[in-house]
Amino acid sequence: MFFDFGGGELIGLAILGLILVGPERMPKLASEAAHLIRKLQRMAHAATAELRENLGPGFENLQPSDLNPKTFIRKQLTDALEEQEEPTRPQSKIDPDVL
Repeated sequence: MFFDFGGGELIGLAILGLILVGPERMPKLASEAAHLIRKLQRMAHAATAELRENLGPGFENLQPSDLNPKTFIRKQLTDALEEQEEPTRPQSKIDPDVL
């Protein structure tokens, strides 16, 4: 689940919400919260699409989690280390006449 809540925690939050908000206003509040979440999701998708469009080719599969500085630096360092390791591998040249 979102935030790793279990069934017991969700029931407890629902009861707390009923006590604080009241049973009359609870359905309207839940509906407004759902609309807000959908609006935030649409905004996040639009921002990601705009970012992909502005960055150009090579970023078609960009994910928002890739923009985390730790993830970005780790990915760049891993790519750089892999590129460095490839040319330093010893090339064994065996003369077929020797065998």
